[in-house]
Amino acid sequence: QVQLVESGGGLVQAGDSLRLSCTASGLMFFSIYTIGWFRQAPGKEREFVSAYGWSGDTKTTDSVKGRATMSRDNVKEMVWLQVNNLKSEDTAVYYCAARKLGEVPTMTMTDGMDYWGKGTLVNVSS
Repeated sequence: QVQLVESGGGLVQAGDSLRLSCTASGLMFFSIYTIGWFRQAPGKEREFVSAYGWSGDTKTTDSVKGRATMSRDNVKEMVWLQVNNLKSEDTAVYYCAARKLGEVPTMTMTDGMDYWGKGTLVNVSS
């Protein structure tokens, strides 16, 4: 059974940093999955944040560019999203998702993911 489990969310103040983790289990050959981070704010649709491709390329949405960095460890089967200088508009549930051999440019769409985690809440107080 495949599982993606997010952790690291919490209540923080504006200007703080957070490091979110996504731990995978049950995936055959984790290294061939592109992993994406998405977020969903209250009352809004789920949106793309960042992706780390199976081939090593990355993409980050403009709203967090310069503040967010994604990394992955294929041996540990984990990915991380470091977000610095958090803003109130970063408040959302953050999800990780996996797509086998996914092309990073296509990861901006929520459709087509093979697996989703259940999310971790990030609440930024101003």
